[in-house]
Amino acid sequence: MATKFSQVLVFATILAFILCFPKMTVAAPAIFDANSTVIIAQGSRTFSEYDLTPQFRQKLQGVRQRRNREIQKVLSQSERTQLIHNLRAGDRFPQALDKLQLSSDKREMIKAIVKISELKTKSILSGYPLH
Repeated sequence: MATKFSQVLVFATILAFILCFPKMTVAAPAIFDANSTVIIAQGSRTFSEYDLTPQFRQKLQGVRQRRNREIQKVLSQSERTQLIHNLRAGDRFPQALDKLQLSSDKREMIKAIVKISELKTKSILSGYPLH
């Protein structure tokens, strides 16, 4: 009987804690979308809602521009045109790439470029205190 009571007490304590602090966010990894100009993270706020300094904005813009230039070097002119068309049609970056039907070499190169830019972005944002 005592163990049932202690289990109910623990459950009630957790429930009361959750109800008292409804805006507490659960730790979750950030999701970065390669084609987005605004980085979106899981949680209640996006990075664009934070008051980033001009220096941080410039660094993030530089990472995006380098990523775009590197991807342009991998793609042919017709592939670039089709990718831009797909993105403007509302496709997300992975969907737009899938529609291109790229060779496996080009696809792997682009995935590597995107991964490097994600790591650089995370590195830049890790030095910025998020409130």
